[in-house]
Amino acid sequence: MEGGEWRNSIISQLQARNKYQTAAFQDVITFQSRLFDNVNTLKNENLQLTLVNERIRYSTSENGLSSAGGGSNERVQALEQKILVQQEELTNLHRRRGESSQQIINLNAKVHDLEKQLQAKDIVISENTALIASLRAEIQLYENNMTELEGLNTVLRDEHQALQIAFAAIEEKLRKAQDENRTLVERLIKYKSKDADKMNEENEHFLKKKSDRVRRELEEAAREGGSRGSIGSAGSSAEDKILDSMPFYATALPTKVALRFDAHEGDVNAVKWSPTERTLATGGSDRKVKLWDLSKMGTVENKGTLVGSNAGVMSVDFDSTGAYLVGASNDFASRVWTVADQRLRHTLTGHSAKVMAAKFLGEPTKVITGSHDRTLKIWDLRSKMCTETKFAGSSCNDLVTSDSAGSTIISGHFDKTIRFWDIRTEMSANHIVLQGKITSLDLSRDSNYLLACVRDDTIQLIDLRQNTIVRTFSHEAFKVGCDWSRAAFGPAGRLLAVGAADGAAYVWNTHSGKLEATLKDHSAAVTAVSWHPQSGLLASVDRGKRAVIWGDL
Repeated sequence: MEGGEWRNSIISQLQARNKYQTAAFQDVITFQSRLFDNVNTLKNENLQLTLVNERIRYSTSENGLSSAGGGSNERVQALEQKILVQQEELTNLHRRRGESSQQIINLNAKVHDLEKQLQAKDIVISENTALIASLRAEIQLYENNMTELEGLNTVLRDEHQALQIAFAAIEEKLRKAQDENRTLVERLIKYKSKDADKMNEENEHFLKKKSDRVRRELEEAAREGGSRGSIGSAGSSAEDKILDSMPFYATALPTKVALRFDAHEGDVNAVKWSPTERTLATGGSDRKVKLWDLSKMGTVENKGTLVGSNAGVMSVDFDSTGAYLVGASNDFASRVWTVADQRLRHTLTGHSAKVMAAKFLGEPTKVITGSHDRTLKIWDLRSKMCTETKFAGSSCNDLVTSDSAGSTIISGHFDKTIRFWDIRTEMSANHIVLQGKITSLDLSRDSNYLLACVRDDTIQLIDLRQNTIVRTFSHEAFKVGCDWSRAAFGPAGRLLAVGAADGAAYVWNTHSGKLEATLKDHSAAVTAVSWHPQSGLLASVDRGKRAVIWGDL
């Protein structure tokens, strides 16, 4: 029913019920009225009979014994008998009247109770009517809201589908751009290789001309008839000239500060140059990885901040194309970001202690991590899972891969041991024990030499072909500043650099073992250094949030 029809229906039902229940007692009320009339009639008759009886008694008393015959006595007895019957009937009528009065009282009380119940039900009906009206209004409001939400949901679903299509298109565009970038990098490498071959050819031509000139000089000296000893001296001088004329591709020694800036809000634990451009990545105890653009002359610009780590970042590494960056963190995880859009792509969790080192393993889809939980883990980014765990038995501070295929891994540990791993086997293939715990490792570009920074304040140069230490670098002022101090080869392998506890970066010549320079500009211990692969710029960071670029921009 709609509107007020249900109310009218309830009222009509209540009226019908009232009429039905009242009609049930209508006969009782009528009978009671008749009883009252009969009682009044009987009272009058009783009064008349009483008067007649008194007159009869009076007449009887006057006549007394003078009255003759038994007929009068019989008449009197009959009248008395009639009076007794009348009195009994009157008594019954009074009793029935009392019972009827009690029934009427009870019925009146019941009617009164029913009226109260009816009033209470009317109140409940009124309250329910108001509640139903409010609920209907609320239902209408909810229906309107649901209609609006359905419309909004439809719009959002359409927008989501459009965004998904746009995202797929952008991802495809990004993939093409990355493929193009990878192709350009490969072309650049080919061009550089051709330039190197051309330079080598020119150097060989230069050497040949120089050798011919020296040979002519020797022939002239021989023709002059000098002594045998003088000829030998001339030959030695010629050899020195040949050595001097050989091309020397050593990196120019950086001796002056090009830039200095605050890289992070706390300790700077790691630094790494991009392999393809002048972009520097730094990792700090403020849980961030920051990218710095140094392509503009004499300026540094924050290119972006890579977030997602929940603790300090201990190492950073680019892949060979510079498109991806991996960072190891103290929150027991490593993370992979894309450099172009600075988005977090993968979170590698599985270690049970802080991760000290993370490197790409031959290709951008594989990563290896070393942790204080005494394990190395190999990760496949395509399946987003750990494919292999190697148990080293000691905390790992750093690691490198010795070839482009990533088949051999070298790790440096807290127990003073350098371990060599073949990814095809579970156990360590070889190891070298040094005099202190290893803080970092670095590999020369030709993969023939390994650089190890050791906590006994020395730098060890190891020939991997002979598996032996070929040179030790140390200085009375040089002290390793922390357990993760990072040393690095220069681009041509002729120089090495490492930070020290006194706030200086020490640079040695790897061939002569001579300390070439002490670069002092930091006010706190230098934690890490990195050489730019093409320009020879040196970046150093310290535990006082400072980063310094050495060389000529």
